[in-house]
Amino acid sequence: MYEKIQRLKRQGYSKAEITSELELDPKTTAKYYTMDQADFEAYRRGHLFREKVFADYEKDILKVYRMNEFQNLNMSAVYDYLEEKYGTLPGSEQTLRNYIGYLIQTDRLRLKEHLRVYHKVPELPFGQQMQLDFGQYRQKRGPKLYLVAAVLSASRYKYVAFQDHPFSTTDVISQLLDCCEYFGGLPQELVIDQDHLMVVSENAGDILYTEKFTYFIQEQHLRMYVCRKADPETKGKIENLIKYVKRNFLAVRTFTSAHEANERALVWLKRRANGKISQATTQIPALLIEEERTHLRSVSPSIFRKHSLRDREERVASEKGYISVAASSYQLPLKYRNKTVEIYIADQKLFVFDRYTGGQIAEYGLSLIPGRVVSTRAHRRERDTSVSELKTFVSRMFASKQWTRFVTQNFKAFPRYVRDQCLEAKRYFLTPDIDRALLEEALTYCLENETLSFSNLHDTYTHWVRGRRRSPERVLELPLRERTGPGVPAPVRVTQRSVSVYEALIRTHQGGDR
Repeated sequence: MYEKIQRLKRQGYSKAEITSELELDPKTTAKYYTMDQADFEAYRRGHLFREKVFADYEKDILKVYRMNEFQNLNMSAVYDYLEEKYGTLPGSEQTLRNYIGYLIQTDRLRLKEHLRVYHKVPELPFGQQMQLDFGQYRQKRGPKLYLVAAVLSASRYKYVAFQDHPFSTTDVISQLLDCCEYFGGLPQELVIDQDHLMVVSENAGDILYTEKFTYFIQEQHLRMYVCRKADPETKGKIENLIKYVKRNFLAVRTFTSAHEANERALVWLKRRANGKISQATTQIPALLIEEERTHLRSVSPSIFRKHSLRDREERVASEKGYISVAASSYQLPLKYRNKTVEIYIADQKLFVFDRYTGGQIAEYGLSLIPGRVVSTRAHRRERDTSVSELKTFVSRMFASKQWTRFVTQNFKAFPRYVRDQCLEAKRYFLTPDIDRALLEEALTYCLENETLSFSNLHDTYTHWVRGRRRSPERVLELPLRERTGPGVPAPVRVTQRSVSVYEALIRTHQGGDR
């Protein structure tokens, strides 16, 4: 203060002007204005070593610090101790604080100091590291805001987002994906602290992550660095960003919702946080990010984004309810036959969605074998259709007495598997190219021989179809008992050969064996 007053005095300022300039008491200005250097040194020595009002309590003060192993104590606790022992004290807490400072200056009291030596961390290359952290901010008016912030260590390009409820692990992963989209890619390494949303425990460097976050790390091939809380040497960049957001963006604004805060934050990031020169790099982050983006990795499609409309493709299901993906076929419920659906592929998983409702239809692991048919019994069972509806539908598939008779006996033979039998009937015979005449022959054969499952009926029908395509000499037809009457088809001809034909074949075969 003396030096400031004397400097202004030398510049020609009057006492009144100095008082106004430095906002001092006029008596203080007058006292130092008339002092020369020798008078000030004498005054300072006398002030330093003048009688201290707490000098009589020095032994008690030192005792308190000694009992607490000379830790840096709260001043109010020391004052309370002396007040309890002696009653009214001659000075205030500030006076006691000054006296203890005097004891430290004169080396009568030495406190234990835990100094942390800080040094500048070398700058990292582009694309290597991103730091992430969380915070909370209670507005004077409006909802409490929960914020997540991230910064790229090389370019200092920043991201911040808000929500009105505490973060869950799924929220964290969603915000990370949004952040990487904002940055234009994914770095090699992510720095976090031991937040319970991502880290379960840490045992001497052995980090256990939450189940969902573990899946995300593996899915994106992300290298993790987990540090302790409040560790400025490791993640000082993101801690500074959290303070910057609170003191610069939030302190002078009020938001009615997290959505409003996010909209205005994007403008603030572009104009201020990323648009101004960074003191650390002396460059503008918005310009450096263009270089850093060339070193970032693309984000892999994530299962945590499967409900997003981005990165979806359309597929048309076949007549039998299958879609083709990467040369393999995947079954859908029969109601999606010949319909268009949407698919999303992420981390060797296939998700299928209804095109109109957005609901998930199926989930499969991607087949590594081309040409494989992948199905699940649940899709064949049509759970959304009742058994009675299925029975009625199957009974009316063909207007044939033989079909009605076969269906009735089938339901009696397989009472516990009626749903599955109905679905097999739809699967095998709900096609436009069914030959009605051959189906009647197959029905007659199965009824006569009491093979009453729809699978057996399909095998028999397939046999008749193949037989029609072959020459009569090579077909061995299934024998049927002759029946007469209206509506009964003519008996099937069976090729007859002489016994000598078979004897010749046997002799030829035996001769070949020799």
